[in-house]
This record gives sequence, C-alpha cells and structure tokens, in this order.
Amino acid sequence: MAAEALDGLAIRPEGTYLDATAGLGGHAARIAARLTSGHLIANDRDPESLELARRNTAEFAEKICFHQGAFSELARALPACGLEKVDGLLADLGVSRYQLTEPARGFSFLAEGPLDMRMNQTMGMTAADLVNQNAEKALADLIYQLGEERRARKIARAIVRARPIRSTLHLARVVEQAVPRTSHLHPATRTFMALRMAVNNEQAELDSLLRIGPELLATGGRMVVISFMSLEDRKVKERFRDLAREGRAHILTRHPLTPSEEEIGLNPPSRSAKLRVLEIA
Repeated sequence: MAAEALDGLAIRPEGTYLDATAGLGGHAARIAARLTSGHLIANDRDPESLELARRNTAEFAEKICFHQGAFSELARALPACGLEKVDGLLADLGVSRYQLTEPARGFSFLAEGPLDMRMNQTMGMTAADLVNQNAEKALADLIYQLGEERRARKIARAIVRARPIRSTLHLARVVEQAVPRTSHLHPATRTFMALRMAVNNEQAELDSLLRIGPELLATGGRMVVISFMSLEDRKVKERFRDLAREGRAHILTRHPLTPSEEEIGLNPPSRSAKLRVLEIA
C-alpha cells in the first residue's frame, strides 16, 4: 500500500520524515524522491536489511540518514540525525521479504534453514531456543496467544515429543503431522508467526512505537501504521482512539484503508493489510 502510505504522510518537499521500518528501502526511496530540501530518517532493527536499504536508495543518499534500532530505541534516531521533530512517521509492520526469502534467516517454513527468526542476529534468543527449551504449556500458550492458533496444545505436545527441533523444515513437518491442513494456510503458518513475534518481542516493541511515535511528531505531523494481524491492528486502533479522546490528535482514517483488488492480485500477502493515519493536534 505504498501509494496510500505516502498519501497518508502528506509529504512536503521541505519536510522531515521517519521510516521506522525501512526494510529494503522501498518506502524510503519513494519518500526521498518527493523531497527537495527535506530529510528522511530510515530506521530498521535488522542491520542486514538496513545495509541493503542503503544500497537501494544510494541515489538519494544526501537526503537520508540511516539509523539502526528497534521501536523502543526510536527516540535516539532523531538527535542522531540532527532533528528534534519530524513531520511524518511511517511504520509498516509486515515482515521484510528479504527476511522471508533468505533461508539463513530462518523465518520461512518453505525452505531449509536454521531456526533463528531474529530480526537482529547479533542479539537475543532464537526460535530454536524457544521450541527446544520452553515447557509444553508455556509453548502452547505462546502459540495460542501470539499466533491465535486454536490447535496450540496439540502442536506444542508434538513439538516437545519431537525435540530436539533441528531446522525450519523439521519444525514445519512436526506441525503439519500434528494438525492437518484445514484451509489455504500451511498448518505451520501461525506457529512460525507466534515464534517470530516472541523471539523479537514484537508486542512490547509495538507498544513502544505507539507510545514514542506520537512524541516525535511536530504539530500537524502524521503517523501512518500498516498492520497485518488483528492483534497489531487492535493496538493501533486503541492507541489512536486514546490520543484522539485526549485531544492530542485527530484520526484521519475513520475505518482502516485496505489494499485494492489489483494490489492483492499483484501482491497476495497484502490482502490482510490495514492502514491507519493519525494527525497530531
């Protein structure tokens, strides 16, 4: 939803903007292309992705300041880049295509790779640590709460019995044997999603984004968030409503924007995207 995201930001050529999830630089390049004297901070917690974003936006190098950090570290990005406030903040909460398609990152159940899933591979526990060390109940609770997987107990039981889980495909096979396919989704989809969210502490990081983000915006500045899961969208909706009730902001999307049929046809994973826009009062 690149076009909708940029429209939501209402980019001014002299403005300052923060792409909190730079990924490979797709949104960053589009924002920078609209700037003249303005500047963009491109942030991502994944150092590998950020380096690729730097290469992919090389033609706009003089307009972009790169910063590596999680949402909870965003307050450091502005002073590091010589800014006090920004006119717009974009956060696309989807997983980077690079992370999903690079087997060595361990995010995908479609390719053999180490069961890693860390967005920053220099720190923290891996998904292998979680599945091989957690108690069965804790594992079931994690898969149920974060993945919204109704068959979490059966999956957790199968994982514990199959330990040690050695790789992405090993885990995918264990889940698939425990719970047969009942829809177009692969049976391991929600389990992998839950593990990724747990490994990267995504719910707490989203809370940080929704707390810190509005404070980084100048008066009239806009915050655009694209979410792909109901858990995320509920948090965004509730935080935006709280800010509006407090008189600190205006909600510009009464209902979330969703991708067009044409975009879904070109990019099927976009089908679950929801975009919300907030403007600081």
